[in-house]
Amino acid sequence: MPVDKILNSNFKFLVNGNKVASRYAALLLKDLGATVLRTSEGNGEIAVNRWRESGLENLTGFPEHALDHCPIPIAEYGDGALQALDILFPGRLSPGYRGAELMSMRATMTGDTRRGDISVGGSCRLIPCRDGEIALSLPRDCDWDLLEAWLLTRVEPDWRCVAQCVRELPRSQLLDQGRLLGLAVATAEPVLPEQRCWYELCHRGKPSAQRRPLPRVIDLSSLWAGPLCGRLLEWCGAEVIKVESSTRPDGARFGFAEFFQFLNEGKTQVTLDLHSTSGVAELLKLIHTADIVIEASRPRALRQMGIIAEDLIDAIPGLTWIGISGYGRTEPQANWIAYGDDAGVAGGLSAEIYQASGKWMFCGDAIADPLTGMHAALAGYGSWLAGGGHLLSLSLVQTSQNCVLTHRNQDT
Repeated sequence: MPVDKILNSNFKFLVNGNKVASRYAALLLKDLGATVLRTSEGNGEIAVNRWRESGLENLTGFPEHALDHCPIPIAEYGDGALQALDILFPGRLSPGYRGAELMSMRATMTGDTRRGDISVGGSCRLIPCRDGEIALSLPRDCDWDLLEAWLLTRVEPDWRCVAQCVRELPRSQLLDQGRLLGLAVATAEPVLPEQRCWYELCHRGKPSAQRRPLPRVIDLSSLWAGPLCGRLLEWCGAEVIKVESSTRPDGARFGFAEFFQFLNEGKTQVTLDLHSTSGVAELLKLIHTADIVIEASRPRALRQMGIIAEDLIDAIPGLTWIGISGYGRTEPQANWIAYGDDAGVAGGLSAEIYQASGKWMFCGDAIADPLTGMHAALAGYGSWLAGGGHLLSLSLVQTSQNCVLTHRNQDT
């Protein structure tokens, strides 16, 4: 559990609805420090039906063998995360979406479907090694260029060749060398922490004495988790400014256009040359006008530009900083790369499915991304309600772990 709370017990909320989803929403609100007054849990939807109707069933399992149900009620946990945000600021979220549908949205738009031990998007694989199973993501051309140094042999740019080489090597070597090189590699059989924890309060500044009616958000993030966080805050009425580097724009721009549009609709678009002194100065000016900053890079990336989150929180009363990363802000994990698919595996989701089915497969489509985006929006908005002054760390792996541990502790 988080050591520090964002909200205090004077924040009191009613939680009603689907039994599992509302119970998860109540749990998240309690984690933030709020008092939950639950008046009804409802009758509850049948978990298999929710899994199926959300579209997640079509994204998990092998094409020739449909997976009837994930052992973890991940659809309801997604619903609960969005429900908790709606409880903090009722009536603002789009009535056409629930959390589970947001988790399957990209594949629904692209028409992609389940591929078993190959991720829905195709850039990640579950591969056996000498003493276990690993997940490896190779989404960029430069990742393939690192394989020879990783596997210590000449490798053809082909997944079958990679799998043959991986099969001969021990897991510890693959993980250590891969992380050192900057590859997104994870064990499929992780040792999970004893306690659940989906956010960390890494630094506390001064709360704001006066709060705007609605927050102003600077969104420095890219791809899925961070932009979804910003989109949800925009739905809640926030003014969101999306800042991109002129030399390194959001990689999602080069993917499916409709999905990028959905994640960033309603945001003001600003492009800056972040390799120049003037561009960094402009970014700092924007941050000084913000209530919430969202960033989704490894912590050292902004530090190298002279943008230190802790210093800015100390200098700007009420500033909330949401840092989304693969493994968190603590060394050495802060330098490890992760994407939504391998992070879900690192969080234990695939291991839970393996225990139930005897087969290694991915859970959903890059599922750690939308899960983390929803949780980040909840934490960020809660911080703003409480006056801000928080550096909040959320990681793709930790959010996935939280779902597994919640199921083990509460739903079994």
